[in-house]
Amino acid sequence: MADKASAQAAAGRAPEVDQPDQVRNIVLVGHSGAGKTTLVEALLAATGTIQRPGRVEDGSTVSDYDEAEQRQSRSVNLALAPLMHGTIKVNLLDAPGYADFVGDLRAGLRAADAALFVVSAVDGVDGLTRMLWEECAAVGLPRAVVITKIDQQRGDFDDALVACQDAFGEGVLPCYFPTGETLVGLLSQRCFDYSSGSQVECDPDPSLLERIEEQRGALIEGIIQESEDESLMDRYLSGDELDVKALIDDMEKAVSRGSFYPVLATAVPHGDNPGPVIGMAELLEVITQAFPSPLEHGIPSVTTTDGKPAPEVTCDPNGPLVAEVIKTTSDPYVGRISLVRVFSGTIRPDTVVHVSGHGLEDRGHEDHDVDEKVGALSSPLGKAQRTISQCVAGDVCAVAKLTKAESGDTISEKDRPLLIAPWTMPEPLLPVAIRATSKADEDKLSQALGRLVAEDPTLRLENNAETRQLVLWCMGEAHTDLLLDRLKTRYGVEVETVGLRVPLRETFGGRAQGLGRHVKQSGGHGQFGICHLEVEPLPSGGGLDFVDKIVGGVVPRQFIPSVEKGVRAQMERGVLAGYPMVDIRVTLYDGKAHSVDSSDVAFQMAGGLGLKDAASKVPVLLLEPVDEVSVLVADDYVGAVMSDLSSRRGRVLGTESIAGGRTLVRAEVPQLEIIRYAIDLRSMSQGTGTFNRNFLRYDPLPSHLIEKVTAAAKQE
Repeated sequence: MADKASAQAAAGRAPEVDQPDQVRNIVLVGHSGAGKTTLVEALLAATGTIQRPGRVEDGSTVSDYDEAEQRQSRSVNLALAPLMHGTIKVNLLDAPGYADFVGDLRAGLRAADAALFVVSAVDGVDGLTRMLWEECAAVGLPRAVVITKIDQQRGDFDDALVACQDAFGEGVLPCYFPTGETLVGLLSQRCFDYSSGSQVECDPDPSLLERIEEQRGALIEGIIQESEDESLMDRYLSGDELDVKALIDDMEKAVSRGSFYPVLATAVPHGDNPGPVIGMAELLEVITQAFPSPLEHGIPSVTTTDGKPAPEVTCDPNGPLVAEVIKTTSDPYVGRISLVRVFSGTIRPDTVVHVSGHGLEDRGHEDHDVDEKVGALSSPLGKAQRTISQCVAGDVCAVAKLTKAESGDTISEKDRPLLIAPWTMPEPLLPVAIRATSKADEDKLSQALGRLVAEDPTLRLENNAETRQLVLWCMGEAHTDLLLDRLKTRYGVEVETVGLRVPLRETFGGRAQGLGRHVKQSGGHGQFGICHLEVEPLPSGGGLDFVDKIVGGVVPRQFIPSVEKGVRAQMERGVLAGYPMVDIRVTLYDGKAHSVDSSDVAFQMAGGLGLKDAASKVPVLLLEPVDEVSVLVADDYVGAVMSDLSSRRGRVLGTESIAGGRTLVRAEVPQLEIIRYAIDLRSMSQGTGTFNRNFLRYDPLPSHLIEKVTAAAKQE
């Protein structure tokens, strides 16, 4: 398979097409450091989109233009890099490889029609890449594998290929294998020598013929197995020479259907390695000829904004407008820019569209249905926003001035508003409490956080009224660091992290009596209220049971509700460490009143004081929330996970075997012990473990921890 086209895209000019079959949307997937961003640079340079490739180490790549990416030398955002190869526009979506930024990765999967799995010949396949392969398989997304860094000293193409086949299963077969600075084509049985800096076709060395024959046979059998031509296998087994072009056509169809996964090899000069760029022509041919166009890939489910079925939507530039905001970015100077995948219809500048967002209320995103005017359309290439005249069904573009649009929103026609089913987002499970460092920062914090939430569907913002803390629920430490960095550098807001307070509860450890006496005589109208209370604990979930046993009118009837109101107010404030009190019965059995000085306020105060007095005579227990935790982990790590859960005062309930060599571990664990579990599990399972948690009940806190929590509360 040789290169079929020269560079078509002039640097600085935005590629435009008017038909969906001229578009290929490809997301690059792989672990951090596999070489995705470097590969994008090489493809852009090979097609003349840029004059020369940048370097990750220098912060000069097209994809990593964010200041945080340049400082960290890794991708943290989904980036679009369009190029033209022949008559085909290829939208390369460079997705972050670090687990904390899985939100942008999922957005890339949603926008793409195929996935290119990038695997380093040095490092092989990690657990996260395996999981993503399974995720793509579940939705039938076509895939190919490219093994990078074959020119590096520790790079071993054969070992990486075996790792890919072990991890990804059947149908993963090489179309080429590298030898030095040459790629050997298995179907064409030709060599493509890159040692001169450009591709030169030549005959294979005789010493390679046996290897070519062996791997070619395996490749042909793999293609035939997925071919729709049932006569091919019989002809092959009978010794007939099969037409190479027919085999290539069959392979491309199988790739497009998502049933065959070609493996390619590439090398890009890196660091001190001055070698040639290898494999771009072969990779571009697979991308443009084998990967499906938007016409061949299904459209997500579409409904009306009230959830009713919508008429069928197809990838038609002349159909009703249905598009999705894949990613939103907010710039203090430029404003909000929305990266949009168009599934149906055509977006044009200066038209009024309907923007709908639903289903993320729990993460701080309010439901919204608004009409907005589309600003300028552009085809982004790094920081450059290159103006385009329209964006047709199947294509991806950037839209300016959609002030209400958030990541995941649907864009449709003003008169026919529609809603695309949202893509699955992982639950953020690392809570981080923050506070502004100054009054000026506090004033700016709310607006800045609102913009971050609009950009990032994996971020959940919680203003916990009970603990009086502002909590960011994040995907991990790197995600947290990025958010805090953006608050500071992008929005000029300084915040600091503080210890997270888990919402505990207080209750009585036994029965006690208390005197509530609020008497003040200071001239004029005084305050007088005295009540005698008996307090006893109730079973979990009992709340407050207030019992009136007043006889003889010692507490006037109109002030008995005041006593209960004062008790409830004191329960909210707590009596030991400032946590709400629950599950008690309070009996009002005696008291005194004054004909002039008694009042509603006086008996409210007396009720609260009576509860505090009773609490001083018996142990007050702290109750901690306990979660039901489900951990999905590879079988190799089950023992370590179960041992760790037990060390966190957890109780393992059982395990369940899951397909793919994984186990689901179910346990009950106190919330105090799993504040940082998202980080610890990732470390323990090499990034492959996931978990979810749901509140279960409140249990008594061990006595040695009560003292610790009480001391911390007094310091605050």
